[in-house]
Amino acid sequence: MRSRWVIVALALIAASAFALSVQGGRWWVVLNVEIGPFGSRRCFADECGRTGLSWIGAGEGWMRLGMAIWAAGLLSMAILVVMSAAIAAGKAPRLIAKIGISALVTAMLVGALFVAKFPGVDGVSIGRGIPLFGVAIVFGLAAAILTVRRR
Repeated sequence: MRSRWVIVALALIAASAFALSVQGGRWWVVLNVEIGPFGSRRCFADECGRTGLSWIGAGEGWMRLGMAIWAAGLLSMAILVVMSAAIAAGKAPRLIAKIGISALVTAMLVGALFVAKFPGVDGVSIGRGIPLFGVAIVFGLAAAILTVRRR
């Protein structure tokens, strides 16, 4: 009984971290510019606007990896929410958990490629998106594996 709520909490924390990571952007920060997988956001003189990623000088492949991270993060989030709802209802959604493991591993691989192929910008620092994505992967995998192993 108690372990069921631990799994639900892990899955919901992971789902929230995915949402904040891919929707909130800010994987890297340069002065007043936030760079995320779906684009960048710049704020100058109290005016903020969204732009693409082409100004960084990366190729189309890297920008497509950003779109893949966005999709993988949102898909993983949805799977984790459905899994946690089923567990909270007293079910053992092993198939959903296995699908979740597949989605999480895919998100992890795409995320690693996106970070590794970042072309770099002078003065860049890591934002909140990368650590949140890592937390989401770890907690999501823990919840899915515990669900698969649950009797």
